[in-house]
Amino acid sequence: MGKPTGFLEYERKESVGEAPLKRIKHFNEFHTPLSKKEQERQGARCMNCGVPFCQSGILIKGMVTGCPLNNLIPEWNDATYTGNWDEAYNRLRKTNPFPEFTGRVCPHPCEVGCTCNLGGDPVNIKEKELSIIERAYESGLIKPEPPEVRTGKTVAIVGSGPSGLCVAEYLNRRGHSVTVYERSDRVGGLLMYGIPNMKLEKTYIERKVKLMEKEGVVFKTGVNVGVDVKAQDLKKQYDAVVLCCGASNPRDIKAPGRKSKGIYFAVDYLKAATKSLLDSNFADKKYIDAKDKNVMVIGGGDTGNDCVGTSIRLGCKSLIQLEMMPKLPDERQPNNPWPEWPRVCKTDYGQEEAIAVFGKDPRVYQTTVKEFIANEKGEVCKAKLVKLESKFDKKAGRNIMAEVAGSEYEVPVDLVLIAAGFLGSQSYVTKAFGLDLTERTNVKTVEGHFKTNVDKVFTAGDMHRGQSLVVWAIREGRDCAREVDKALMGYSNL
Repeated sequence: MGKPTGFLEYERKESVGEAPLKRIKHFNEFHTPLSKKEQERQGARCMNCGVPFCQSGILIKGMVTGCPLNNLIPEWNDATYTGNWDEAYNRLRKTNPFPEFTGRVCPHPCEVGCTCNLGGDPVNIKEKELSIIERAYESGLIKPEPPEVRTGKTVAIVGSGPSGLCVAEYLNRRGHSVTVYERSDRVGGLLMYGIPNMKLEKTYIERKVKLMEKEGVVFKTGVNVGVDVKAQDLKKQYDAVVLCCGASNPRDIKAPGRKSKGIYFAVDYLKAATKSLLDSNFADKKYIDAKDKNVMVIGGGDTGNDCVGTSIRLGCKSLIQLEMMPKLPDERQPNNPWPEWPRVCKTDYGQEEAIAVFGKDPRVYQTTVKEFIANEKGEVCKAKLVKLESKFDKKAGRNIMAEVAGSEYEVPVDLVLIAAGFLGSQSYVTKAFGLDLTERTNVKTVEGHFKTNVDKVFTAGDMHRGQSLVVWAIREGRDCAREVDKALMGYSNL
Protein backbone atom coordinates (compact mmCIF):
# COMPACT_ATOMS: atom_id res chain seq x y z
CA MET A 1 0.00 0.00 0.00
CA GLY A 2 1.58 3.21 -1.20
CA LYS A 3 -0.21 5.60 1.19
CA PRO A 4 -1.93 4.14 4.28
CA THR A 5 -4.03 7.27 4.79
CA GLY A 6 -4.88 7.85 1.12
CA PHE A 7 -8.53 6.85 1.48
CA LEU A 8 -8.88 9.47 4.22
CA GLU A 9 -7.03 12.27 2.44
CA TYR A 10 -8.41 11.99 -1.10
CA GLU A 11 -11.98 11.96 -2.32
CA ARG A 12 -13.09 9.68 -5.11
CA LYS A 13 -13.03 11.42 -8.47
CA GLU A 14 -14.41 10.23 -11.78
CA SER A 15 -14.00 11.24 -15.41
CA VAL A 16 -16.38 13.98 -16.52
CA GLY A 17 -19.05 13.06 -19.04
CA GLU A 18 -20.13 15.37 -21.81
CA ALA A 19 -23.47 17.09 -21.12
CA PRO A 20 -26.43 14.96 -22.28
CA LEU A 21 -27.81 17.52 -24.74
CA LYS A 22 -24.38 17.77 -26.36
CA ARG A 23 -23.39 14.11 -26.50
CA ILE A 24 -26.66 12.97 -28.11
CA LYS A 25 -25.49 14.71 -31.27
CA HIS A 26 -22.89 12.00 -31.91
CA PHE A 27 -22.19 8.29 -31.39
CA ASN A 28 -18.72 8.63 -29.88
CA GLU A 29 -17.57 7.90 -26.34
CA PHE A 30 -18.21 10.95 -24.21
CA HIS A 31 -16.05 10.84 -21.07
CA THR A 32 -12.86 12.87 -20.59
CA PRO A 33 -10.28 10.74 -18.71
CA LEU A 34 -8.73 11.98 -15.50
CA SER A 35 -5.23 13.38 -15.70
CA LYS A 36 -2.22 11.16 -15.00
CA LYS A 37 -1.58 13.00 -11.74
CA GLU A 38 -5.18 12.51 -10.59
CA GLN A 39 -5.14 8.83 -11.56
CA GLU A 40 -2.04 8.34 -9.42
CA ARG A 41 -3.72 10.14 -6.54
CA GLN A 42 -6.78 7.92 -6.90
CA GLY A 43 -4.49 4.89 -6.64
CA ALA A 44 -3.49 6.11 -3.19
CA ARG A 45 -7.08 5.49 -1.97
CA CYS A 46 -6.60 1.72 -2.20
CA MET A 47 -6.00 0.25 1.27
CA ASN A 48 -4.54 -3.11 0.16
CA CYS A 49 -7.02 -4.79 2.49
CA GLY A 50 -6.13 -7.94 4.37
CA VAL A 51 -9.12 -9.55 2.62
CA PRO A 52 -9.40 -7.76 -0.75
CA PHE A 53 -13.03 -8.37 -1.70
CA CYS A 54 -12.43 -6.33 -4.85
CA GLN A 55 -10.63 -9.29 -6.44
CA SER A 56 -12.71 -12.08 -4.91
CA GLY A 57 -15.34 -12.67 -7.61
CA ILE A 58 -17.72 -14.50 -5.27
CA LEU A 59 -21.47 -14.93 -5.49
CA ILE A 60 -23.64 -13.72 -2.63
CA LYS A 61 -27.37 -14.42 -2.98
CA GLY A 62 -26.84 -15.12 -6.67
CA MET A 63 -25.09 -11.79 -7.37
CA VAL A 64 -21.38 -11.28 -7.86
CA THR A 65 -19.19 -9.08 -5.70
CA GLY A 66 -15.56 -8.59 -6.58
CA CYS A 67 -13.87 -9.25 -9.92
CA PRO A 68 -14.66 -12.62 -11.59
CA LEU A 69 -11.22 -12.41 -13.25
CA ASN A 70 -9.54 -12.03 -9.84
CA ASN A 71 -7.67 -8.97 -11.09
CA LEU A 72 -4.74 -8.01 -8.85
CA ILE A 73 -6.33 -4.66 -8.07
CA PRO A 74 -4.38 -3.59 -4.94
CA GLU A 75 -1.12 -4.33 -6.75
CA TRP A 76 -1.77 -2.15 -9.78
CA ASN A 77 -3.31 0.58 -7.66
CA ASP A 78 -0.08 0.74 -5.67
CA ALA A 79 2.01 0.67 -8.85
CA THR A 80 0.17 3.64 -10.36
CA TYR A 81 0.37 5.61 -7.12
CA THR A 82 4.16 5.26 -7.20
CA GLY A 83 4.23 6.17 -10.91
CA ASN A 84 5.23 2.68 -12.07
CA TRP A 85 2.70 2.42 -14.90
CA ASP A 86 4.62 -0.30 -16.76
CA GLU A 87 4.47 -2.58 -13.73
CA ALA A 88 0.77 -1.77 -13.31
CA TYR A 89 0.20 -3.01 -16.87
CA ASN A 90 2.25 -6.16 -16.24
CA ARG A 91 0.11 -7.01 -13.21
CA LEU A 92 -3.13 -6.19 -15.05
CA ARG A 93 -2.37 -8.39 -18.07
CA LYS A 94 -1.73 -11.42 -15.85
CA THR A 95 -5.46 -11.85 -15.27
CA ASN A 96 -7.29 -9.79 -17.90
CA PRO A 97 -6.54 -10.05 -21.64
CA PHE A 98 -9.07 -7.33 -22.54
CA PRO A 99 -8.98 -4.42 -20.05
CA GLU A 100 -9.71 -2.05 -22.95
CA PHE A 101 -13.17 -3.67 -23.10
CA THR A 102 -13.93 -4.25 -19.42
CA GLY A 103 -12.65 -0.77 -18.57
CA ARG A 104 -15.45 0.60 -20.73
CA VAL A 105 -18.45 -1.73 -20.44
CA CYS A 106 -18.08 -3.77 -17.24
CA PRO A 107 -20.38 -2.71 -14.35
CA HIS A 108 -17.35 -3.38 -12.18
CA PRO A 109 -18.42 -5.58 -9.28
CA CYS A 110 -14.87 -4.95 -8.02
CA GLU A 111 -16.00 -1.52 -6.85
CA VAL A 112 -19.03 -3.11 -5.21
CA GLY A 113 -16.66 -5.26 -3.13
CA CYS A 114 -14.29 -2.39 -2.23
CA THR A 115 -13.98 -2.04 1.55
CA CYS A 116 -14.13 1.75 1.24
CA ASN A 117 -17.86 1.28 0.60
CA LEU A 118 -18.29 0.69 4.34
CA GLY A 119 -17.70 4.31 5.25
CA GLY A 120 -17.60 6.24 2.01
CA ASP A 121 -16.97 5.89 -1.71
CA PRO A 122 -15.14 2.96 -3.32
CA VAL A 123 -11.78 3.25 -5.04
CA ASN A 124 -12.18 4.28 -8.68
CA ILE A 125 -11.10 0.91 -10.07
CA LYS A 126 -12.88 0.96 -13.43
CA GLU A 127 -11.20 4.11 -14.68
CA LYS A 128 -7.85 3.01 -13.29
CA GLU A 129 -8.07 -0.22 -15.29
CA LEU A 130 -8.85 1.70 -18.48
CA SER A 131 -6.14 4.26 -17.88
CA ILE A 132 -3.51 1.54 -17.41
CA ILE A 133 -4.25 -0.23 -20.68
CA GLU A 134 -4.61 2.96 -22.73
CA ARG A 135 -1.35 4.35 -21.36
CA ALA A 136 0.33 1.04 -22.21
CA TYR A 137 -0.82 1.37 -25.83
CA GLU A 138 0.19 5.03 -26.01
CA SER A 139 3.68 4.36 -24.63
CA GLY A 140 4.37 1.53 -27.09
CA LEU A 141 4.51 -1.03 -24.30
CA ILE A 142 2.03 -3.27 -26.12
CA LYS A 143 3.56 -5.05 -29.10
CA PRO A 144 2.77 -8.30 -30.93
CA GLU A 145 4.06 -11.31 -29.00
CA PRO A 146 3.64 -14.39 -31.22
CA PRO A 147 4.55 -17.69 -29.55
CA GLU A 148 8.15 -18.78 -30.08
CA VAL A 149 7.13 -22.43 -30.59
CA ARG A 150 4.01 -23.94 -32.15
CA THR A 151 2.58 -27.16 -30.71
CA GLY A 152 1.23 -28.51 -34.00
CA LYS A 153 -2.28 -28.62 -32.54
CA THR A 154 -5.17 -26.83 -34.26
CA VAL A 155 -8.25 -25.27 -32.68
CA ALA A 156 -11.41 -23.83 -34.24
CA ILE A 157 -13.35 -21.27 -32.24
CA VAL A 158 -16.89 -20.49 -33.33
CA GLY A 159 -17.91 -16.99 -32.31
CA SER A 160 -15.74 -13.93 -31.76
CA GLY A 161 -17.43 -12.34 -28.76
CA PRO A 162 -15.54 -11.82 -25.50
CA SER A 163 -15.39 -15.51 -24.60
CA GLY A 164 -14.30 -16.58 -28.10
CA LEU A 165 -11.62 -13.90 -28.27
CA CYS A 166 -10.39 -14.89 -24.82
CA VAL A 167 -10.08 -18.57 -25.74
CA ALA A 168 -8.23 -17.57 -28.90
CA GLU A 169 -5.87 -15.26 -26.99
CA TYR A 170 -4.80 -17.89 -24.48
CA LEU A 171 -4.59 -20.89 -26.81
CA ASN A 172 -2.61 -18.94 -29.38
CA ARG A 173 -0.29 -17.70 -26.63
CA ARG A 174 0.21 -21.36 -25.68
CA GLY A 175 1.36 -22.15 -29.23
CA HIS A 176 -1.71 -23.81 -30.74
CA SER A 177 -2.84 -22.72 -34.21
CA VAL A 178 -6.17 -20.95 -33.72
CA THR A 179 -8.84 -20.07 -36.27
CA VAL A 180 -11.87 -18.03 -35.22
CA TYR A 181 -15.11 -18.26 -37.24
CA GLU A 182 -17.54 -15.34 -37.07
CA ARG A 183 -20.86 -15.25 -38.91
CA SER A 184 -21.04 -11.43 -38.99
CA ASP A 185 -18.95 -9.24 -41.27
CA ARG A 186 -16.86 -7.90 -38.39
CA VAL A 187 -15.06 -9.55 -35.48
CA GLY A 188 -16.31 -8.88 -31.97
CA GLY A 189 -19.71 -10.51 -31.55
CA LEU A 190 -21.55 -8.85 -28.68
CA LEU A 191 -18.77 -6.30 -28.32
CA MET A 192 -19.10 -5.18 -31.94
CA TYR A 193 -22.82 -5.21 -32.60
CA GLY A 194 -24.50 -5.67 -29.21
CA ILE A 195 -22.96 -2.64 -27.49
CA PRO A 196 -23.45 0.84 -29.00
CA ASN A 197 -20.47 2.85 -30.19
CA MET A 198 -20.89 5.52 -27.50
CA LYS A 199 -20.16 2.88 -24.85
CA LEU A 200 -17.41 1.07 -26.76
CA GLU A 201 -15.94 2.66 -29.86
CA LYS A 202 -15.22 -0.11 -32.35
CA THR A 203 -11.71 1.15 -33.12
CA TYR A 204 -10.65 -0.38 -29.81
CA ILE A 205 -11.93 -3.79 -30.86
CA GLU A 206 -10.24 -3.49 -34.24
CA ARG A 207 -6.98 -2.47 -32.55
CA LYS A 208 -6.98 -5.61 -30.40
CA VAL A 209 -8.00 -7.88 -33.27
CA LYS A 210 -5.14 -6.57 -35.45
CA LEU A 211 -2.75 -7.29 -32.59
CA MET A 212 -4.07 -10.85 -32.28
CA GLU A 213 -3.71 -11.35 -36.03
CA LYS A 214 -0.07 -10.28 -35.87
CA GLU A 215 0.39 -12.84 -33.11
CA GLY A 216 -0.96 -15.58 -35.34
CA VAL A 217 -4.72 -15.85 -34.76
CA VAL A 218 -6.69 -16.33 -37.98
CA PHE A 219 -10.14 -14.72 -38.24
CA LYS A 220 -12.71 -15.80 -40.81
CA THR A 221 -15.74 -13.48 -40.97
CA GLY A 222 -19.01 -14.03 -42.83
CA VAL A 223 -18.88 -17.76 -42.10
CA ASN A 224 -21.93 -19.22 -40.38
CA VAL A 225 -20.92 -22.54 -38.86
CA GLY A 226 -23.81 -24.97 -39.06
CA VAL A 227 -24.95 -23.37 -42.34
CA ASP A 228 -21.93 -22.43 -44.47
CA VAL A 229 -19.61 -24.95 -42.81
CA LYS A 230 -20.68 -28.34 -41.52
CA ALA A 231 -20.01 -29.22 -37.92
CA GLN A 232 -18.54 -32.59 -38.92
CA ASP A 233 -16.04 -30.90 -41.23
CA LEU A 234 -14.76 -28.71 -38.41
CA LYS A 235 -14.37 -31.71 -36.13
CA LYS A 236 -12.36 -33.53 -38.80
CA GLN A 237 -10.17 -30.55 -39.66
CA TYR A 238 -9.27 -29.43 -36.12
CA ASP A 239 -7.98 -31.11 -32.98
CA ALA A 240 -10.52 -29.21 -30.89
CA VAL A 241 -13.59 -27.05 -31.51
CA VAL A 242 -14.73 -24.41 -29.01
CA LEU A 243 -18.25 -23.02 -29.35
CA CYS A 244 -18.66 -19.45 -28.08
CA CYS A 245 -21.82 -18.45 -29.93
CA GLY A 246 -23.49 -16.51 -27.13
CA ALA A 247 -27.06 -16.63 -25.83
CA SER A 248 -28.57 -15.43 -29.06
CA ASN A 249 -32.25 -16.25 -28.65
CA PRO A 250 -34.09 -13.05 -27.63
CA ARG A 251 -37.03 -13.44 -25.28
CA ASP A 252 -40.25 -12.44 -27.04
CA ILE A 253 -43.39 -10.68 -25.84
CA LYS A 254 -46.62 -12.66 -26.14
CA ALA A 255 -49.41 -10.18 -26.74
CA PRO A 256 -52.10 -9.72 -29.39
CA GLY A 257 -50.80 -7.67 -32.31
CA ARG A 258 -47.20 -8.83 -31.84
CA LYS A 259 -46.86 -9.42 -35.61
CA SER A 260 -47.57 -5.77 -36.40
CA LYS A 261 -44.93 -3.90 -38.40
CA GLY A 262 -42.60 -1.71 -36.40
CA ILE A 263 -41.88 -4.21 -33.59
CA TYR A 264 -38.26 -5.39 -33.35
CA PHE A 265 -35.93 -7.20 -31.02
CA ALA A 266 -33.44 -4.85 -29.40
CA VAL A 267 -30.47 -6.87 -30.64
CA ASP A 268 -31.58 -6.39 -34.26
CA TYR A 269 -32.14 -2.68 -33.71
CA LEU A 270 -28.74 -2.11 -32.11
CA LYS A 271 -26.89 -4.21 -34.66
CA ALA A 272 -28.47 -2.43 -37.61
CA ALA A 273 -27.66 0.98 -36.11
CA THR A 274 -24.02 0.14 -35.38
CA LYS A 275 -23.45 -1.53 -38.75
CA SER A 276 -24.92 1.42 -40.65
CA LEU A 277 -22.86 3.83 -38.56
CA LEU A 278 -19.63 1.94 -39.28
CA ASP A 279 -20.40 1.26 -42.94
CA SER A 280 -21.57 4.71 -44.02
CA ASN A 281 -22.30 6.99 -41.04
CA PHE A 282 -25.99 6.17 -41.67
CA ALA A 283 -25.90 7.29 -45.30
CA ASP A 284 -26.96 3.82 -46.53
CA LYS A 285 -30.26 4.07 -44.58
CA LYS A 286 -29.89 0.40 -43.63
CA TYR A 287 -30.97 0.90 -40.05
CA ILE A 288 -34.27 1.00 -38.19
CA ASP A 289 -35.08 4.69 -38.16
CA ALA A 290 -36.49 6.26 -35.00
CA LYS A 291 -36.73 9.77 -36.44
CA ASP A 292 -39.90 11.54 -35.26
CA LYS A 293 -41.33 8.29 -33.90
CA ASN A 294 -42.95 7.44 -30.59
CA VAL A 295 -40.60 4.76 -29.28
CA MET A 296 -41.39 2.18 -26.62
CA VAL A 297 -38.60 0.08 -25.13
CA ILE A 298 -39.68 -3.06 -23.30
CA GLY A 299 -37.08 -4.00 -20.70
CA GLY A 300 -35.10 -2.09 -18.12
CA GLY A 301 -31.63 -3.64 -18.29
CA ASP A 302 -28.45 -2.51 -20.03
CA THR A 303 -29.79 -3.44 -23.46
CA GLY A 304 -32.97 -1.45 -22.86
CA ASN A 305 -30.92 1.55 -21.79
CA ASP A 306 -28.78 1.22 -24.94
CA CYS A 307 -31.97 1.31 -27.02
CA VAL A 308 -33.01 4.49 -25.21
CA GLY A 309 -29.68 6.19 -25.93
CA THR A 310 -29.66 5.05 -29.55
CA SER A 311 -33.25 6.13 -30.19
CA ILE A 312 -32.59 9.59 -28.81
CA ARG A 313 -29.54 9.98 -31.06
CA LEU A 314 -31.64 8.94 -34.03
CA GLY A 315 -34.19 11.66 -33.26
CA CYS A 316 -37.21 9.95 -31.70
CA LYS A 317 -40.28 12.07 -30.97
CA SER A 318 -41.07 10.52 -27.58
CA LEU A 319 -39.83 7.62 -25.51
CA ILE A 320 -41.19 5.28 -22.88
CA GLN A 321 -39.37 2.38 -21.21
CA LEU A 322 -41.38 -0.36 -19.53
CA GLU A 323 -40.21 -2.29 -16.49
CA MET A 324 -42.28 -5.10 -15.01
CA MET A 325 -40.76 -4.88 -11.54
CA PRO A 326 -41.16 -2.09 -8.95
CA LYS A 327 -38.61 0.72 -8.79
CA LEU A 328 -35.64 -0.19 -6.63
CA PRO A 329 -34.79 2.05 -3.66
CA ASP A 330 -32.38 4.92 -4.24
CA GLU A 331 -30.12 3.83 -1.37
CA ARG A 332 -29.06 0.49 0.12
CA GLN A 333 -31.54 -1.06 2.51
CA PRO A 334 -30.62 -2.83 5.77
CA ASN A 335 -31.36 -6.22 4.19
CA ASN A 336 -28.82 -5.52 1.40
CA PRO A 337 -25.53 -4.84 3.23
CA TRP A 338 -22.01 -4.56 1.82
CA PRO A 339 -20.41 -6.51 0.17
CA GLU A 340 -23.59 -7.68 -1.57
CA TRP A 341 -24.39 -6.21 -4.98
CA PRO A 342 -26.37 -3.02 -4.23
CA ARG A 343 -30.00 -3.47 -5.24
CA VAL A 344 -30.60 0.23 -5.84
CA CYS A 345 -32.08 2.28 -8.66
CA LYS A 346 -29.51 3.11 -11.32
CA THR A 347 -30.02 5.91 -13.79
CA ASP A 348 -27.79 5.12 -16.76
CA TYR A 349 -26.59 7.33 -19.60
CA GLY A 350 -29.64 6.68 -21.80
CA GLN A 351 -32.10 7.58 -19.09
CA GLU A 352 -30.05 10.70 -18.24
CA GLU A 353 -30.33 11.76 -21.87
CA ALA A 354 -34.08 11.09 -21.98
CA ILE A 355 -34.54 13.24 -18.89
CA ALA A 356 -32.56 16.04 -20.53
CA VAL A 357 -34.50 15.83 -23.79
CA PHE A 358 -38.04 15.08 -22.61
CA GLY A 359 -37.93 16.45 -19.07
CA LYS A 360 -38.70 13.19 -17.28
CA ASP A 361 -37.41 9.71 -16.61
CA PRO A 362 -38.63 7.41 -19.43
CA ARG A 363 -39.11 4.43 -17.14
CA VAL A 364 -42.60 3.26 -16.22
CA TYR A 365 -42.50 0.61 -13.50
CA GLN A 366 -44.79 -2.34 -12.80
CA THR A 367 -46.22 -2.13 -16.29
CA THR A 368 -46.36 -4.41 -19.31
CA VAL A 369 -47.96 -4.61 -22.74
CA LYS A 370 -51.40 -6.19 -22.96
CA GLU A 371 -51.97 -5.56 -26.67
CA PHE A 372 -50.31 -3.97 -29.69
CA ILE A 373 -52.73 -2.03 -31.90
CA ALA A 374 -52.02 -1.62 -35.63
CA ASN A 375 -53.35 0.81 -38.22
CA GLU A 376 -54.89 -0.11 -41.59
CA LYS A 377 -51.38 -0.70 -43.01
CA GLY A 378 -50.56 -3.24 -40.33
CA GLU A 379 -48.15 -0.85 -38.61
CA VAL A 380 -48.12 -0.57 -34.83
CA CYS A 381 -49.64 2.76 -33.80
CA LYS A 382 -50.71 2.19 -30.19
CA ALA A 383 -50.01 -0.10 -27.27
CA LYS A 384 -52.43 -1.04 -24.56
CA LEU A 385 -50.55 -1.16 -21.27
CA VAL A 386 -51.58 -2.63 -17.95
CA LYS A 387 -50.29 -2.07 -14.43
CA LEU A 388 -48.87 -4.96 -12.40
CA GLU A 389 -48.72 -5.84 -8.73
CA SER A 390 -46.96 -8.51 -6.74
CA LYS A 391 -49.21 -11.37 -5.66
CA PHE A 392 -48.54 -14.79 -4.17
CA ASP A 393 -49.27 -17.57 -6.62
CA LYS A 394 -50.19 -20.80 -4.84
CA LYS A 395 -49.52 -22.94 -7.91
CA ALA A 396 -46.06 -21.48 -8.44
CA GLY A 397 -45.38 -21.24 -4.73
CA ARG A 398 -43.96 -17.73 -5.03
CA ASN A 399 -44.87 -14.12 -5.69
CA ILE A 400 -45.60 -13.18 -9.30
CA MET A 401 -46.40 -9.91 -11.05
CA ALA A 402 -50.13 -10.01 -11.80
CA GLU A 403 -52.30 -7.56 -13.73
CA VAL A 404 -54.22 -4.94 -11.80
CA ALA A 405 -57.86 -5.15 -12.87
CA GLY A 406 -59.11 -2.05 -14.66
CA SER A 407 -55.66 -0.43 -14.95
CA GLU A 408 -55.37 -0.61 -18.75
CA TYR A 409 -54.50 2.49 -20.75
CA GLU A 410 -53.24 3.26 -24.25
CA VAL A 411 -50.15 5.12 -25.45
CA PRO A 412 -49.17 6.13 -29.01
CA VAL A 413 -46.35 3.96 -30.34
CA ASP A 414 -44.68 3.83 -33.77
CA LEU A 415 -41.60 1.78 -32.91
CA VAL A 416 -41.35 -1.00 -30.31
CA LEU A 417 -38.01 -2.43 -29.18
CA ILE A 418 -38.09 -5.66 -27.17
CA ALA A 419 -35.18 -5.82 -24.73
CA ALA A 420 -36.50 -8.58 -22.47
CA GLY A 421 -33.32 -10.65 -22.25
CA PHE A 422 -32.18 -13.86 -23.93
CA LEU A 423 -33.19 -17.47 -23.54
CA GLY A 424 -30.11 -19.42 -24.61
CA SER A 425 -28.14 -20.79 -27.52
CA GLN A 426 -29.53 -21.01 -31.04
CA SER A 427 -30.78 -24.45 -31.99
CA TYR A 428 -29.27 -24.70 -35.48
CA VAL A 429 -25.76 -24.67 -33.98
CA THR A 430 -26.45 -27.03 -31.11
CA LYS A 431 -28.30 -29.48 -33.39
CA ALA A 432 -25.51 -29.37 -35.96
CA PHE A 433 -23.04 -30.54 -33.30
CA GLY A 434 -25.49 -32.84 -31.50
CA LEU A 435 -25.07 -31.13 -28.14
CA ASP A 436 -26.94 -31.84 -24.93
CA LEU A 437 -28.72 -28.79 -23.48
CA THR A 438 -29.92 -27.66 -20.08
CA GLU A 439 -33.53 -26.71 -19.34
CA ARG A 440 -32.58 -23.12 -20.20
CA THR A 441 -31.21 -24.27 -23.60
CA ASN A 442 -27.64 -23.56 -22.57
CA VAL A 443 -25.05 -26.12 -23.64
CA LYS A 444 -24.72 -28.77 -20.93
CA THR A 445 -21.38 -29.74 -19.42
CA VAL A 446 -20.23 -31.23 -16.15
CA GLU A 447 -20.41 -28.43 -13.58
CA GLY A 448 -17.19 -26.46 -13.49
CA HIS A 449 -16.01 -27.86 -16.83
CA PHE A 450 -16.35 -26.92 -20.49
CA LYS A 451 -16.23 -30.23 -22.35
CA THR A 452 -19.54 -31.05 -24.04
CA ASN A 453 -21.05 -34.50 -24.63
CA VAL A 454 -19.42 -34.50 -28.09
CA ASP A 455 -15.80 -35.56 -28.46
CA LYS A 456 -13.34 -32.71 -29.06
CA VAL A 457 -16.08 -30.05 -28.67
CA PHE A 458 -15.98 -27.48 -25.85
CA THR A 459 -18.09 -24.44 -25.03
CA ALA A 460 -17.74 -21.19 -23.08
CA GLY A 461 -19.41 -17.86 -22.44
CA ASP A 462 -23.12 -17.06 -22.58
CA MET A 463 -23.74 -20.17 -24.68
CA HIS A 464 -22.59 -22.14 -21.65
CA ARG A 465 -23.68 -20.11 -18.61
CA GLY A 466 -26.54 -18.07 -20.09
CA GLN A 467 -26.82 -14.32 -20.56
CA SER A 468 -24.28 -12.64 -18.32
CA LEU A 469 -21.61 -9.94 -18.06
CA VAL A 470 -18.70 -9.45 -20.45
CA VAL A 471 -16.31 -10.08 -17.56
CA TRP A 472 -17.90 -13.48 -16.90
CA ALA A 473 -17.57 -14.35 -20.59
CA ILE A 474 -13.85 -13.55 -20.38
CA ARG A 475 -13.50 -15.65 -17.22
CA GLU A 476 -15.24 -18.55 -18.93
CA GLY A 477 -12.95 -18.18 -21.93
CA ARG A 478 -9.85 -18.22 -19.75
CA ASP A 479 -10.94 -21.32 -17.83
CA CYS A 480 -12.09 -23.07 -21.00
CA ALA A 481 -8.75 -22.41 -22.72
CA ARG A 482 -6.97 -24.08 -19.84
CA GLU A 483 -9.20 -27.16 -20.15
CA VAL A 484 -8.75 -27.36 -23.93
CA ASP A 485 -4.99 -27.01 -23.55
CA LYS A 486 -4.90 -29.87 -21.06
CA ALA A 487 -6.99 -32.03 -23.37
CA LEU A 488 -4.59 -31.37 -26.27
CA MET A 489 -1.30 -31.59 -24.41
CA GLY A 490 -2.01 -33.70 -21.33
CA TYR A 491 -1.19 -30.75 -19.08
CA SER A 492 -1.63 -26.98 -19.13
CA ASN A 493 0.63 -24.08 -18.23
CA LEU A 494 -2.00 -21.43 -18.89
